[in-house]
Amino acid sequence: MRTKKRQSGSTGKPGVTGGDIQVALKIAKGMDSYRKAARSEARILAHINLCDSEDRQSCVRMLNWFHFHGHVCIVFELLGLSTYDFLQENNFYPYPLEQIRHMGWQIFRAVDFLHQSKLIHTDLKPENILFINSEYSVEYNAKMKRYEKKIKNPDVKIADFGNAVYHDEDHSSEIQTRHYRAPEVILGLKWDQSCDVWSLGCILLEYYLGYVVFMTHDSKEHLAMMERILGPIPLSLFLQTKRQRYVTGDHLDSCEYTATRAQIRKRCKSLKNYRTTEDSDHIALFDLIQKTLEYIPERRISPSEVLKHLFFHPLQQT
Repeated sequence: MRTKKRQSGSTGKPGVTGGDIQVALKIAKGMDSYRKAARSEARILAHINLCDSEDRQSCVRMLNWFHFHGHVCIVFELLGLSTYDFLQENNFYPYPLEQIRHMGWQIFRAVDFLHQSKLIHTDLKPENILFINSEYSVEYNAKMKRYEKKIKNPDVKIADFGNAVYHDEDHSSEIQTRHYRAPEVILGLKWDQSCDVWSLGCILLEYYLGYVVFMTHDSKEHLAMMERILGPIPLSLFLQTKRQRYVTGDHLDSCEYTATRAQIRKRCKSLKNYRTTEDSDHIALFDLIQKTLEYIPERRISPSEVLKHLFFHPLQQT
């Protein structure tokens, strides 16, 4: 699908007219598979609009959708840069902790809303989280001795519901962008709403570090990196998987066809060792990340529990 920004002479809402406004237009090519996916996305977005009529749950708003010469077009409110694009434009300098807290609160609240609405996003990543306004200031970081861009307003919204599904619909075996993919998905096991939480844990860590931790395109290497960072994968998951190419006996097979274990040891370290300071706020953030990156889906913290976590105490509100 292609996303283009267009200027429109109306709000895109039936019966409402006004001056020109800037909107974002997503155009799905006129192929059956693309049209089907776009219509599904429009249906889900309409449901989100209905459940969040006051626009308080940090999900992108669909203004309209229509067919045009065989293409499906979805009209959205115009937002700012994605959190990935801003990170890239800022030389991949990490986000300040207070902004991670602010963004994280809104993201988990949005996902909690989606899960309560019986939806699973299935493709959460920094590219699909957009700033409402990406204006920034330039400030000097005396500790790092460099100038950095700092977003003025860290309010965000979740976008791109093209792969979202209802929890009771048929689930594809392949979901989530590689670097944010949960272990149960890699192993071909049943997955549910908790897979979104795993992705959010990866996102928080990326905001904190400025780079992707699970940087790989190979599933076996991905699992080996998980073990290096998070500890051994539970035997119960290996006993359930039919993808035996990842398993030797009761443990993960060695990465003989990808990176060596020595290379993984060099590139990865225990999760707590990524923490840059012993400050209590940083400790609280990593405790939260640890709970989101729980191997067993049933034990993984839920979005509603996340919002009660110590890290978000300064923001807990209705």
